Amino acid sequence: MTDVPAADRRAFGWFMLFALVLLALGIGLRDPWPADEPRFALAARQMVESGDWLFPHRGSELYADKPPLFMWTQAAAFELLRSWRIAFLLPSLLSGLLTLALVWDLGRRLWNPRVGLFASAATLCAVQFVYQVKRAQIDPLVMAEITLANWALLRHCLLGPHWRLYWLGCFAAGLGVITKGVGFLALLMLIPYAIARRRGWPVTKTSAATARWLAGIVAFFAAIALWLLPMLLAMRARGNAEYVAYARDILLHQTAERYAEHWSHPKPFWYFLPVLLLGWFPLSLAWPGALVRWRQAWRECDARVWLPLGWALLVLIFFSASTGKRDMYVLPMLPMVALAMGPYLHDIAQARWLRNTAFALAAVLGVVALGYGLWALQGHTAALRMAQNRGLADGGHEVWIMLASVGGAFLVAALVLRPRHGLHALLVGLLALWTAWSLWAYPLLNDSSSAAGIMRDAGRIIGPDAQLGLVGWREQNLLMADRAAVDFGFTAPTAVQFARASAWQAQAPQRRWVFAIDDALGTCVNRTKARRVGVANRRDWWVYRADAVVPGCVPATAQGAADDAGL
Repeated sequence: MTDVPAADRRAFGWFMLFALVLLALGIGLRDPWPADEPRFALAARQMVESGDWLFPHRGSELYADKPPLFMWTQAAAFELLRSWRIAFLLPSLLSGLLTLALVWDLGRRLWNPRVGLFASAATLCAVQFVYQVKRAQIDPLVMAEITLANWALLRHCLLGPHWRLYWLGCFAAGLGVITKGVGFLALLMLIPYAIARRRGWPVTKTSAATARWLAGIVAFFAAIALWLLPMLLAMRARGNAEYVAYARDILLHQTAERYAEHWSHPKPFWYFLPVLLLGWFPLSLAWPGALVRWRQAWRECDARVWLPLGWALLVLIFFSASTGKRDMYVLPMLPMVALAMGPYLHDIAQARWLRNTAFALAAVLGVVALGYGLWALQGHTAALRMAQNRGLADGGHEVWIMLASVGGAFLVAALVLRPRHGLHALLVGLLALWTAWSLWAYPLLNDSSSAAGIMRDAGRIIGPDAQLGLVGWREQNLLMADRAAVDFGFTAPTAVQFARASAWQAQAPQRRWVFAIDDALGTCVNRTKARRVGVANRRDWWVYRADAVVPGCVPATAQGAADDAGL
């Protein structure tokens, strides 16, 4: 960075400090929340406790839905910091900061430091970016790995040749594969590069370099081999059918088969279009201005714009073609789209229509949030029901106060800054939202969202010396239990878990309690002898001892499955 003027270095430093504060707000104030966070944190904790880092577990079962690299980062963070409340969120925070730094660096190399700062700031402004980086899901790490790969590939393809960077890009794509499986998408950058080169655009020209290009394949698979080879060797050494099934599941069932015939989250082809509008808000306000300028960039053969943009379009097509979709799938596209917008963002932000639109949105969001918060504080049935379903005390009174306060912040920002600074008003309101979410909502919602409260109450009911078994459980229940709990499988049908738990409970009926979801009790548990613990994650939970189980009762859906399981 010695070639960057001191003023631009200072501006970047202040920006990154602001990003650090914004993204780190609230770390240490909550435990893992669904969806996904408790699953990965549980697997990471079991890695630390068991010493088995090659095969993630979810309770007593192997967990084959995702490769282990993200869980490794969480476990390593815990080994360093000895605090799960910090460790489970740290990889996402570092991934977000790395992504912002890489976007800035690409922008300043391809154009100038000001463009880099605009592109990086636009990435940080997007709601989806902040929301995901403040969560402990796999996607922020995948985003960072793909952005690193794109950073290296674009420097090679536009400012090169830089063969070491090209190999680094391929290696980073391989790391993305052992994180979530889709890291290979970074290599799609070579398709718009090849098209641009064929059309004679100003890109890196190489000749007699076939071996160097092919070496990228070696770098890609070398990264994958860091996990794959030890895993396969350990599987073979253990010689257990369970581990063979794990290898097949994670290498085939959860990759190619899952993409071709996705069995979860089915969505229509156009599902991501609202995500690009709402999830990328307020950056999405710049779409109209950017489209006009991108068309001009195409006419001018500007590969700096169309390589990242063409790559993002290919990724969008790839995910849209699959039946299963989730909004965070397109998160890795965001940094490259923001980079392609970077040269034009200053002019777009000055447009009167955008300033007025941003002002109107700030005012509308303020009115809606303030109005709904005040309405809910009146104790209306719908608000009370919502609070009850979320397990919130006092009818969610403090939640509604928080919502009204955020709405008030939007309105004050709009009134003070006026339409002339409408974009600033919108950003100030969003900053108030993220601050309230991190410092107010985290501790307020943690007990109900993380299951910490329900598991603490369950522990108090059964007493410190009791043994606890789980039926129909979720990852957060095992993670937040106040003692070493016994599970009876996670993927097994709830009725089968119930039958296994009853057999376990019968061996020590006075000391063993079962914590179960309401649906699992059916007619086989006398609820007058059981204890209702409460509501968490919109589910009703109970604890009971063996004397509450109806003798000889088998859940209606359990008989066939129990026979198959040998119970």
